[in-house]
Amino acid sequence: MKITSDWHIHSRNSCDEASMEINVLIRMAKDKGISDYGLTDHIHTLFNLPDLASSRREFLESNLPQGFHFSVEVSCVSQWEIDEIATGKYQKPTYGLRSGGPVNGNLAIGLHENDIETYQIEYVVGGTHWPMYVPIERKAIINDYHRQNMFLVTHPLVDIVAHPWWWHGYWQDTDGCFRSEPWFDDFGKIPKAMHNEFASAAIQHDKVVEINIGAILMNPTYPEHFKKQYLEYLSELKSQGVKLCIGSDCHSPEYDIDFDNTASMLESVGIRNEDLWVLSGKE
Repeated sequence: MKITSDWHIHSRNSCDEASMEINVLIRMAKDKGISDYGLTDHIHTLFNLPDLASSRREFLESNLPQGFHFSVEVSCVSQWEIDEIATGKYQKPTYGLRSGGPVNGNLAIGLHENDIETYQIEYVVGGTHWPMYVPIERKAIINDYHRQNMFLVTHPLVDIVAHPWWWHGYWQDTDGCFRSEPWFDDFGKIPKAMHNEFASAAIQHDKVVEINIGAILMNPTYPEHFKKQYLEYLSELKSQGVKLCIGSDCHSPEYDIDFDNTASMLESVGIRNEDLWVLSGKE
């Protein structure tokens, strides 16, 4: 199996620690045989729109090969924080407002249809990145992440759901590894009914679900038994008819992605290159 596509990549224009120049990406993608791929810098709320403008500008100034697309990764946020930020009373809400909001409040993304037209965004990746003001407790986190995943998979502007069940920030051991809650000790703690509901919605709304390399499959802080369970989860999504795609989630200064080992991992659960979604115009 040879992976030839990647639909989740960040440049130095992203609002986080990403640091790659777009021309470096173009050169290294060619060297690695990646022929279909997309730039997806972060948008959390409208505060990040200037970063998206910078990303678009550098993209257009690059020597663009055929098969390279311009996109964005939006975070699931709350309508409360979008409304709060719009008041202008927060100096630098780069990551939105990660405390103070209502539990089970309305969810949102910081992107509108006119932004898609303005920046000529070809597809939208949407990701759950943090708990939405719920107690830091296993059941609450699982319920909240499922709620966010379901919001994204049914949102009319989202085309790809990024890294379902990615986690960062709590229950981290002193060596930086995640081995316990919310689901690293046992991915089976997530009710299968949630996976089935998510898969059904992905099919119904014609969404693509991402196989994330950097944040999940090759994440050195995640335990191997979790990765095996996660591969089985991806295989089950495939068996139910969910469309899958590759996302490296690269944040590094170079496009140094282990596609070969990723391919071997996917082959071990019956996922092959011909099973992977590739953009062929706005679908």
